[in-house]
Amino acid sequence: MRDLTSDTITEAMISTMRDTKDPRVAKILESLVRHLHDFVRDVDLTEEEWARGIDFLTRTGQKCTSTRQEFILLSDVLGITMLVDALSNQRPTEATQNSVLGPFFREDRPQHADAADISGGLPGTPLFFEGRVVDRTGAPVEGAAVDVWHSDADGHYDVDVPGQVDPAMRALFRTDESGHFGFRSIRPSSYPIPGDGPVGELMSATGRSLMRPAHVHLLIEAPGFQRVTTMLFPSDDPYLDADPVFGVKESLVECYDTYAADAGPCSELTDEPYTLLRHTFVLEPRPAD
Repeated sequence: MRDLTSDTITEAMISTMRDTKDPRVAKILESLVRHLHDFVRDVDLTEEEWARGIDFLTRTGQKCTSTRQEFILLSDVLGITMLVDALSNQRPTEATQNSVLGPFFREDRPQHADAADISGGLPGTPLFFEGRVVDRTGAPVEGAAVDVWHSDADGHYDVDVPGQVDPAMRALFRTDESGHFGFRSIRPSSYPIPGDGPVGELMSATGRSLMRPAHVHLLIEAPGFQRVTTMLFPSDDPYLDADPVFGVKESLVECYDTYAADAGPCSELTDEPYTLLRHTFVLEPRPAD
């Protein structure tokens, strides 16, 4: 492997991996090398641009902490996260569609009984959520585990709310015999993805908005069914068509019904204007082994 040129170095590089034992690893690495080399040739990458790229990736890694993953954020804004999700979770249109998990899911969330208030006492418009989990025939799925988490009225998750120690706006529920689960919280708000790191620089350089539309996250698991990681977006949110992580799907856009304090089905539960959100989640059977 001497006197390599821009035309011969790709095959030379690939030949060094000929003893890779795992065929899947071999396939992924060969394709990665070919695409990276083709990219460099396609844009005629200069040494200065290469150095700037290395610096960008280095700073991306340095920005990562136990509570922040800048590389996942980079994957999100480049559309890679949703592309992997789309390839991995191809479901019929009647099934609830997947979306991105996001960085704010936590395993250490409390389990609550039906209709519990999970707001943690944080201020905001009361939100009443009524959900139902069914299979493709419409039959209820009893005992499904339903994780819920969302932001507050200022777009902050509990981990970012100053002085907030206990979990808030997140909980684990179990569906009853009718497939129902419900809770009370506060209406979430749209919010910007972190813009103080390399990903923020990329967004600024390309003229893209940092704002995510408001949403409620849900992760639903039940024996015999595929896990669903999804969100529900309010139909009146101004950022639906500019989501920087490409997570919005039409089937996940829902009407967040707003009522006066003395009107609507939850008027006896609050003395404030409130929002009612209802949605039925349809699970897809797990493929046979």
